[in-house]
Amino acid sequence: MEIPLTITDYLDRAERVYGDRIAVVDEFDQPAPALSDLTYRQLAQSARALAAGLDGLGLAIGTRVAMVSHNAARLLVFLFGTSAYGRVGVPINFRLSKPEIQFILNHSGAEVLIIDPELAEQHGAFDVKHQFTAGPESDALFNYDIAPQPWEPSEQATATINYTSGTTARPKGVEMTHRNLWLNAAVFGWQSGVNDREVYLHTLPMFHCNGWGMPYAITGMGGQHIILRKVDGPEILRRIERHGVTLLCGAPAVITAVLEAAADWDGPIPGAATMRIVVAGAPPPTSIIERVETELDWEFIQIYGLTETAPLLTMNRSRAEWDHLDAGQRAVELSRAGAPALGVELSTAPDGELLARSNHVLKSYWDQPEETEKALTDGWFHTGDGATIGDDKYATITDRKKDVIISGGENVSSIEVEDALFSHPAVAEAAVIGVPHEKWGETVKALVVCTDTSITENDLIDHCRELLAHYKCPTSVEFRHELDRTATGKLQKFKLRAPYWEHMDRQIN
Repeated sequence: MEIPLTITDYLDRAERVYGDRIAVVDEFDQPAPALSDLTYRQLAQSARALAAGLDGLGLAIGTRVAMVSHNAARLLVFLFGTSAYGRVGVPINFRLSKPEIQFILNHSGAEVLIIDPELAEQHGAFDVKHQFTAGPESDALFNYDIAPQPWEPSEQATATINYTSGTTARPKGVEMTHRNLWLNAAVFGWQSGVNDREVYLHTLPMFHCNGWGMPYAITGMGGQHIILRKVDGPEILRRIERHGVTLLCGAPAVITAVLEAAADWDGPIPGAATMRIVVAGAPPPTSIIERVETELDWEFIQIYGLTETAPLLTMNRSRAEWDHLDAGQRAVELSRAGAPALGVELSTAPDGELLARSNHVLKSYWDQPEETEKALTDGWFHTGDGATIGDDKYATITDRKKDVIISGGENVSSIEVEDALFSHPAVAEAAVIGVPHEKWGETVKALVVCTDTSITENDLIDHCRELLAHYKCPTSVEFRHELDRTATGKLQKFKLRAPYWEHMDRQIN
């Protein structure tokens, strides 16, 4: 017997087994009216109602439906209400500029956009067939009176398209199948210990690899979702204390925010001895890992992956063999990317690039066959990251071979930023690199040659902010007379980066 693996399974199980349990506690401080606490039965009913409402718009199976929003219960409903009923969800980064969002809508062919009220006010109308502001307007779309049209489940069907900055100025749409998402959520949930007593705090934006699969994993096990709209250290601690949170995921910047808040916290740190924090995006310094275990008394778990891998490739979680180590020694072990997750095979190319095989690897890049062919070569997914694999099979990420900077958990294409800089009439040459930053891991630095010496750092940063999401823009600009190039004129970015990383053991942070 073979039954298709679809994310519908996760919600169906939750409704059958945990129907009367409170599933979702919505963010109370948001521009749209918060949804009342939803049981799993109500969450499932809402997903079906959204699917039926999309039927009413005449949307065929496979139609792309987009949502751009901060974390909210409505975004969780969106993930299930689209993909679980045969359509393709396109969750979009809320930090993108209007032209960037419009590109994704055009490229994906999305016919519907649901947008957060704060962002609707900021951006206005988009060129899309149907646009709804999240809240009463989007809620009116829901049809609770009829069942959605049937869909013949296929695990190879595209469930979501998640856009990543990639290595060029053209964003890439990562096609994730139901099989990809199902297996990622199952493996991730199992290896991180998700159970029916889990209380999960959504510090990680749900658009990021569909919340790394945690919306599905938590739902399938009947855990509780606590929605947090924006990352705030003191508020994270308050929510953990109020709701008995046991698990959260995020970039290293989330750890920094929590540690800063904990320094001023009055009383015992919430979650001591019960909390787990899963971190990805960049390897935190060992000192930070040690502080998580000693100052917070939380378990630190590190993973590595990409949007293209759903994301789980490796996990590094403390093991029995390390129990005798002190906190500092254990932090050193935990600073590595980790061992391959179940069903993942890793290798390295002759040039040191990390290669991966797994059931979590993307189907393709949407409407970009050449990029797909480059990424999936000789039966391996090419990560674009340099790595070493130890005798114990643990991977350590050492460098980024792609022109990608990861700042605060967000991917920034250096080429995209360079294009923005070159659009300024005074910029003759530009190179964008990632440099170490204590809070964000890496930050964006521009090295430029200008024809007009009166141009200032702020001039160029402001220029970029007119074209790009703010997190992509340089935080500093250094003016040069020339940039290091090869004999053929190619920029030697490794030489440009080297002075900023010379006292560090790897070219990422």
